[in-house]
Amino acid sequence: MADTEALLAAWSERSGGEAEAWARATPGPSLDSVAARISRVPQEFLDERVSLRALAGDILGGPIAAQGIDDDPRVRLGAGIALWLVASEGVIGPLEPALAHGRTALAVDALALRVAPVADPASWTSDDERRIEAARTFLLWCGYLPAGEDAPTAASLLAACDSLARDRALADAYEGHRHRAEIARKLDEARRREAAARYSSE
Repeated sequence: MADTEALLAAWSERSGGEAEAWARATPGPSLDSVAARISRVPQEFLDERVSLRALAGDILGGPIAAQGIDDDPRVRLGAGIALWLVASEGVIGPLEPALAHGRTALAVDALALRVAPVADPASWTSDDERRIEAARTFLLWCGYLPAGEDAPTAASLLAACDSLARDRALADAYEGHRHRAEIARKLDEARRREAAARYSSE
């Protein structure tokens, strides 16, 4: 099993920053509709014998970061449930509005690398609070606010049920990883701008 802190660090590098996610979020499906689909996840999405790489390829048409760590049962299960949410639009019917498919891979990784390491995915189908946490996180990283909520309200409600926030030591470590990832992103952007400026002046 992977180290929890290492999984959270992988998510920090993958996510692009929570502030940006809240800034781009638009009104989306109802929280209840997403939570209800989590409670109805089919067994094949939970089966550890099913290849996460193959499942992501079939549903998303490409890879996810979590598939490189799928030997961790928490990651495998969290990603499987998230992939079901994407696949459910073709099985049950589209959510309203339909998921923003350009961001669904990021939302799958959010559940697998950000939520699953601190909130056992096996409880998401039966524990109301954990299911709501998973549904809220999934919507955010798909680019949506739950229907009827503005960004400050949605952010406050997600923070209130955030399992990571309850573990102070892990939360502090995650904040350190998040901060370092943000600095690395800014340095990379500055290097790209500098290289582009040099290229255009030649």
